[in-house]
Amino acid sequence: MKTTSAHTFLYEVAAGGWLRPLPIVWKEGDDAGRTLVRGRLQGGRVIWSEGRGDTIIGCQVRREPPDSTERYTRWINQLAPEQLLTQVFTSHGPTVVMPTWFCSRAWFSHVGPFDEGGQGVPEDLLLFYNHLRKGGGVVRVDRSLVLYRYHPDAATHSVLETTIWTHRVRFLEERVLPHWAAFTIWNAGRQGRRLYRSLSAGAQRKVVAFCDVDENKIRKGFYCYEDSKEAPKPRVPILHFRAARPPFVICVKLDLTGGEFEANLRSLNLQEGRDFLHFS
Repeated sequence: MKTTSAHTFLYEVAAGGWLRPLPIVWKEGDDAGRTLVRGRLQGGRVIWSEGRGDTIIGCQVRREPPDSTERYTRWINQLAPEQLLTQVFTSHGPTVVMPTWFCSRAWFSHVGPFDEGGQGVPEDLLLFYNHLRKGGGVVRVDRSLVLYRYHPDAATHSVLETTIWTHRVRFLEERVLPHWAAFTIWNAGRQGRRLYRSLSAGAQRKVVAFCDVDENKIRKGFYCYEDSKEAPKPRVPILHFRAARPPFVICVKLDLTGGEFEANLRSLNLQEGRDFLHFS
């Protein structure tokens, strides 16, 4: 077992010059060959990017079969460095995929261990969120070093979407919404309304509007939260996105509209992380 001199990132050189990240415990079958991190040694030095001792380092992946989870794979591989921290609220989960994680044993002990509560626990997401709560950084090596195999019996399929949703909403309320006096939910449809209903009462009062491009929703003029115990029932305006004011929590899925949504967002010249966050 060795360490890099400056940052104590632990690695174990396996047969064929492969690197096994430690102390991650890999689940049998979750990736091909258990650990396929191709950290080849060049001149005795690890090719992983250097980072702080509190950093999780991941890499790009190659999916097997190649046509499985195409949108997710593009997202994993194409996020810009700053988006590794701004897009942590989406349904995709951690912005560097867990089978590529590499970090110091001391940092893992500080933020871990994994929640081994059993089937249905999103242990990678929970550890990733704890890592961020403690001020950890995220780095991706822009090389495809892991063959990431998809199979229908993977443990990830046992985690309910509602469980993931609850953790995401809680993390959004904890990390972002206390710093915003008011915000707009981008999407007056099902996902935007679901987010509104899932928020705490205090966070709901910060929602000044929904925005959308659907003329039918905009013509309706407002969303009435019928299940509210308040009297009168909250009525939140629905505006065209160009008439709405940032910051936005965006509940529109990326990479699904042929670029139309992304073009609309770019046209506003906003800064991700300051003026909007993705919650899709």
